[in-house]
Amino acid sequence: MNRITRLFNIKYPVIQGGMIWNSGYKLASAVSNAGGLGLIGAGSMYPDVLTEHIQKCKKATDKPFGVNVPMLYPNVEEIMQIIIDEGVKIVFTSAGNPKTWTSYLKEKGITVVHVVSSTKFALKAQEAGVDAVVAEGFEAGGHNGREESTTLTLIPMVKQQISIPLIAAGGIATGRGMHAAMILGADAVQMGTRFAMTTESSSHNNFKQMLAELGEGDTHVTLKELAPVRLIKNKFYNDIQEAYAKGATVEDLKAVLGRARAKKGMFEGDLVEGELEIGQIAGLLTEIKSVQEVVDDIIKEFKESIATPISY
Repeated sequence: MNRITRLFNIKYPVIQGGMIWNSGYKLASAVSNAGGLGLIGAGSMYPDVLTEHIQKCKKATDKPFGVNVPMLYPNVEEIMQIIIDEGVKIVFTSAGNPKTWTSYLKEKGITVVHVVSSTKFALKAQEAGVDAVVAEGFEAGGHNGREESTTLTLIPMVKQQISIPLIAAGGIATGRGMHAAMILGADAVQMGTRFAMTTESSSHNNFKQMLAELGEGDTHVTLKELAPVRLIKNKFYNDIQEAYAKGATVEDLKAVLGRARAKKGMFEGDLVEGELEIGQIAGLLTEIKSVQEVVDDIIKEFKESIATPISY
């Protein structure tokens, strides 16, 4: 047991990232049943869909699970009320000021964790009263921090400044990666890409198969003028680069992005025109497995890594 397993009452210090279009109740419940903490990703769900997924998750597991809420998304007030009404006890917040909701949620008996990309924001989250922070490095998929700090540098810097539990994220998908993060000072790890590549992930099979074929350098962070996001290099990505080459304005970039582009790619499986968000670590992964197999692999390798003497 450590500070994170005690905080969430889970077996392993392994958290599943609350990814849009990947993190439905099937994934969240499977991770929780396997001994980690599953998260439903509210960012891609209308309020009624979120309610349905929370209710189904409660039926699919008797273990703790949570909901990830990007606070800048529409309907956030309604989403928070649903979380309270449905009795969810763990909330991960991101993309916003932790002061906005932390006190309110904690008054309702909810454990609150905030996702940050820098020491500065980790301290602000601690001051806001969160129970733990996720420090996410620039290797991560989806939306990234503007600081461009990598996990290897971010985790020890955040650890040096805060006293609350620390969860490492970004570029972690194996037991060895988990061990490394904990040596750097993390109490637990959050994995997105590794769980996106599971049978229980709600993303399209086309997307999962593409992930299994990615190599080093196949993702890149772009659209920094809007919100930095790590994408797979496909036609849509190339269209963005062509727009930049032509001197695109922010409005031009918004026009290229359009609406529902991430849904088109990750959920509907359009690998050409869709927005395909994933982390750099996908280049290491080649198999789509069940959540139970993934967690078993991670913990087995983690224990072996701990037991193996370092040669120098």
